[in-house]
Amino acid sequence: MSDPSTQLFDHLAKLGIETTTHEHEPLFTVEDSQKLRGDLPGLHSKNLFVKDKKGELWLVVAEEETEIRMNHLHKRLGCARLSFGKPELLIETLGIKPGSVTPFALLNDQERKVKLALDAKLANGDVLNFHPLRNDRTTTISSKDLLTFVDSLGYEAMIIDFDGEDAATEDK
Repeated sequence: MSDPSTQLFDHLAKLGIETTTHEHEPLFTVEDSQKLRGDLPGLHSKNLFVKDKKGELWLVVAEEETEIRMNHLHKRLGCARLSFGKPELLIETLGIKPGSVTPFALLNDQERKVKLALDAKLANGDVLNFHPLRNDRTTTISSKDLLTFVDSLGYEAMIIDFDGEDAATEDK
């Protein structure tokens, strides 16, 4: 079986983006990651693959401690109500299995069906960590280089401050 991260690393190299990758046992949740990571520097994420009632697909990438209230997320994104995308749709669209969801998977979205929502904490962070299309590795990249990668694919990230004023007034 070929390594799904090979194409990713080739693309990053063509962009002149340097990364560091650490191997580890497969991780499936934020909690798994927190137990194993030790002192790996930088911000870590939670990645949600969601679909709205009209069929729009979203990849929501937030700092791991950020509270995402699914029943209000559609308001922040400006779309119809959301539910989690089915594993089959994730594999078909982003070419990855559950547990490996990452902004790097946008590389596999050939039809550009997925919209990206990125937590402002990550967009403005320094060093970020994501799975490189497989959940037994973690790749460290600068936030600037992540945005360069996203842009190189033809995406425009919607930057959302999940801790901002809109989040505080959603219930009112």
